[in-house]
Amino acid sequence: MIKVRFAPSPTGHLHIGGARTAIFNWLFARHHSGRFVLRIEDTDKTRSTEESIQEIIEAMKWLGLDWDEGPYRQTERFDIYKKEAERLIAEGKAYYCWCTPEELEAIREESKGKFGIPKYDGRCRSRREPREGVNPVIRFKARTEGETVFKDLIKGEIRYPNSQLDDFIIMRSDGTPTYNFVVVVDDALMGITHVIRGDDHLNNTPKQIQLYEALGYDVPQFAHVPMILGPDKTKLSKRHGAVSVLAYREEGYLPEALFNFLVRLGWSHGDKEIFSKEELIELFDLKDVGKSPAVFNPDKLLWLNHHYIKTYPVEKLAELLKEFLVKEGIVDTSAELDPEWLKEVVIAFRERAKTLKEMAHQCEFLFKAPEKYDEKGTKKFFKPETAIYLEAIAEEIENTSEFTKEAIDKIFNNVLERFNIKLKAVAQPVRIAITGRTVSPGLHEILLLVGKEEAAKRIRRAAQYIKNL
Repeated sequence: MIKVRFAPSPTGHLHIGGARTAIFNWLFARHHSGRFVLRIEDTDKTRSTEESIQEIIEAMKWLGLDWDEGPYRQTERFDIYKKEAERLIAEGKAYYCWCTPEELEAIREESKGKFGIPKYDGRCRSRREPREGVNPVIRFKARTEGETVFKDLIKGEIRYPNSQLDDFIIMRSDGTPTYNFVVVVDDALMGITHVIRGDDHLNNTPKQIQLYEALGYDVPQFAHVPMILGPDKTKLSKRHGAVSVLAYREEGYLPEALFNFLVRLGWSHGDKEIFSKEELIELFDLKDVGKSPAVFNPDKLLWLNHHYIKTYPVEKLAELLKEFLVKEGIVDTSAELDPEWLKEVVIAFRERAKTLKEMAHQCEFLFKAPEKYDEKGTKKFFKPETAIYLEAIAEEIENTSEFTKEAIDKIFNNVLERFNIKLKAVAQPVRIAITGRTVSPGLHEILLLVGKEEAAKRIRRAAQYIKNL
């Protein structure tokens, strides 16, 4: 059975690159009816935090990623690593190193002068006696001749000269294991068949292959995914904008949109851009992952999000919109909003809003009368005679027995006939009176959403504003 894992380090948020790696692993497992493991690599005690662990889990759940095993934590498995390190020592494949920091620095400098790279010279390989006052590390006896060769499922055959390696540390002097050691032990004991990860780990692979072989484990297949670049073709970072998954949630992106977008960063299936999860599970294959870095295009993500907003179930979108109305301080947490009315709000604004946050602010006028009117709009559309037209419309609204689309049409027609004017003389003034802006959904929608009494009140207020100009 195919088995993959996602193994984040909880030293911060789940960022875009890590999320894409998780998605690729998840899709690969689901496509092959395999298993997906979540493992928290928290051996760096100084930087790992419980808060980061919970944020990573929350971000994965928000993206719709579930796991079949885990979450395992490496800090709960230290006894296993210690036992395996001691086995390597007993078999002569690892050794204690008592070199002091000063000695190691001198060795590194000498190696740089000789070979151009800092390397440990293996002097403790033959040392048998411990040194008083020095807590030793455990080093692995690496092969330093020949090549380590493996077939990467994305990059093809990789040949790595062993002369670039040295006897690297697998257990630190404080007894904690190092990354390259624990990842091999965990992947082997958890039965991981395919290691799909970012190509920033490519240089670790030769070390890990040697460890697999020394421990007598089967070597998994490797697939190294090219990195994600920013729009300027440099490594994606905070200067390019939000890089953490939950930051996109806070900005009002839908998880389906971000999921779709991240899959397409480096994977393709013809020219198709929009996929359901079911389609992705059916189609995903590592052979379709590109060998070159993917470029993060925020405009494309925004376009995708707009598409998902337009096609999302109205009821679910209404629930999410309410969350953003509260989050953005537009309505109070205790506000009771009619679900049916809120669905009408979504229907009115979904074609215009590219994010939920944007939608919340676009419909803010429904909850608070505009404090001021658009300056260019008032100069262009608020004429002295406009006040008379607005008062007439307000009076018609107040006198109508029912407030419907048909009633609104009749109100406007009555006023247009009464003053012998065209619709453009009142349409934008009414829009500005209701919303404070010159751009909004249609007049019928905004008047019905605001309601009869509030509409009349705002229109009279705008008429008075014009009189005071």
